[in-house]
Amino acid sequence: MTEAITNIIVTRFPDWARSEAAQPITFKIKPQDLVAACSFLHTDSSLYFDQLSNVTGIDNGPQANTVEVIYHLYSIPFHHALALKVVLPREIPEVASVSGIWKSANWFEREVFDMFGVVFTSHPDLRRILMPADWEGYPLRKDYQHQETYRDIQVKY
Repeated sequence: MTEAITNIIVTRFPDWARSEAAQPITFKIKPQDLVAACSFLHTDSSLYFDQLSNVTGIDNGPQANTVEVIYHLYSIPFHHALALKVVLPREIPEVASVSGIWKSANWFEREVFDMFGVVFTSHPDLRRILMPADWEGYPLRKDYQHQETYRDIQVKY
C-alpha cells in the first residue's frame, strides 16, 4: 500500500521531496503548497486522509535558522498514514492554516503557535492555548530564556 500511495502523490506532486527513511511516509513540501496539497489528500477518493492526527513543530535552532511544522495524516477507511513537513524561516515562521479542511487543526495549530511562534494565516482563533495570554516568548524555541527559575517559584498550599 505504501508504494501505491507514493505513486499517486508523486504523480500529482512531482516536486515533493520524499524522506526515504521516515515512517510514516513523509514528504517535504513548500509552505505555499500546503492548503492545496491537504485539500487534495483529504478529498481524493483513492487516498482520503480524513483525519489530521497531529500537528507539531520543531525548532532547528538559530544556526539552521528554520522551524519545521509537521502534519500527521491518517486515512481511517484505508488504514494508511502520511506526514507532510514544511520548513519555515525562524524570523517569520508563517504558513496557511488547514483548519478549513480538518477541524482538529484549530487546536493543534494553536499549540504550535503558542510553543514555537508559528503564525497560521487565516486561522479562525489564533491565540495562546497552553500558556497564559500575557506570556512573552515561545517556550519550545531553542533560544527561549525565561527569567523565572524553579527556585523563584513559591508553592502555596
